[in-house]
Amino acid sequence: MKRHREKRRREFSKVILTTITVATCVVVALSFVLMFKTMDLSPLAYIIPGCFAELASATGFYYWKAKNENMIKLGLLPQTDPADKEGGAVG
Repeated sequence: MKRHREKRRREFSKVILTTITVATCVVVALSFVLMFKTMDLSPLAYIIPGCFAELASATGFYYWKAKNENMIKLGLLPQTDPADKEGGAVG
């Protein structure tokens, strides 16, 4: 008898984090190749720090979101009702 597993959707925040991580790796690799071919190190000053700033922002947001979700699961933060327009806590 086959078991039917529910296919879980990936969280959107994980998709964003994965996409930015892959994009940063691609930009860094291409920058290294072009810097080696042209012997010009100017991309180190602009392109690479910009990519890592974006990656740092996405990583920080992801960990902040995960921390808040875990605190709600542990009961340290009150859950908010999405239907509540004032954003007050339920309870």
